[in-house]
Amino acid sequence: MDGRVRLYAGMLLTVTSLCTAALFACAGGNAVEAFAQKQARTEATQQTGAQPQRAPSGPLEGMVIAVDAGHGGYDGGAVGRVSGTLEKELNLDVARRVERLLSEQGAQVVMTRTEDYALCDEDPPIRKKLQDMQRRAAIIREAGAQMVLSIHMNEYAGRSESGPQVFFREDCPAGRLLAGALQEAMNTALAPSRPRSALGGDYYILTLGVPSALVECGFLSNRQEEAMLLTEDYRERVAQAVAQGVVNWAALPDDKPAPLEAVDRSDEPTG
Repeated sequence: MDGRVRLYAGMLLTVTSLCTAALFACAGGNAVEAFAQKQARTEATQQTGAQPQRAPSGPLEGMVIAVDAGHGGYDGGAVGRVSGTLEKELNLDVARRVERLLSEQGAQVVMTRTEDYALCDEDPPIRKKLQDMQRRAAIIREAGAQMVLSIHMNEYAGRSESGPQVFFREDCPAGRLLAGALQEAMNTALAPSRPRSALGGDYYILTLGVPSALVECGFLSNRQEEAMLLTEDYRERVAQAVAQGVVNWAALPDDKPAPLEAVDRSDEPTG
């Protein structure tokens, strides 16, 4: 088993090294600038976050998990109702904590972004958001990820809504199982006043053909929850809950449902 894992990891490193060059060839604007800055400090295969980190043994050993920090760069996401804090900053912080915790459990983790940048050109031939999502998907595919966790913060017009909310791809049993494990772990660990159930949704990042979940960690539109999310202690608790949800999912019987096939988005509107 150990030999096969090492061989698999070696194959991943070879593939991702080749893919980095391709990503650079198609990247531009914000992404290129950020990648160039990272090149001065790290090896080329680490610049896009496409290289899974070597991990110790644990319940997630052998798994390659993609952790996607939502938004970034020009796209700030939701805004804290009181503090004005941008969602993208909190997403990245929680995503990095999740990366560390999953790695400690034996997983190889690939990050779609590791700093504050968007994965799109300044003036792309297609919509910025679409190009950004296409490049996130490319990193995930090229790394051979077996699971996707997309980290976000929520907001709502009313200020009373609160609590973590996990989404899965509509009508996907594999995604529903993963999202359910994550939602239960977050409800247990964070004790929201209104525990939620995982919900189906139509999100690009959930349609890549592997078990996937979009995790809304809390509502920046809620004064009390925003205040909690601004503290390192609570963000660590959120990350711990996400990681525990993945471990709980992995402990379920091996006959988990297969994910739906990846969606072909080659005809996605570009205007």
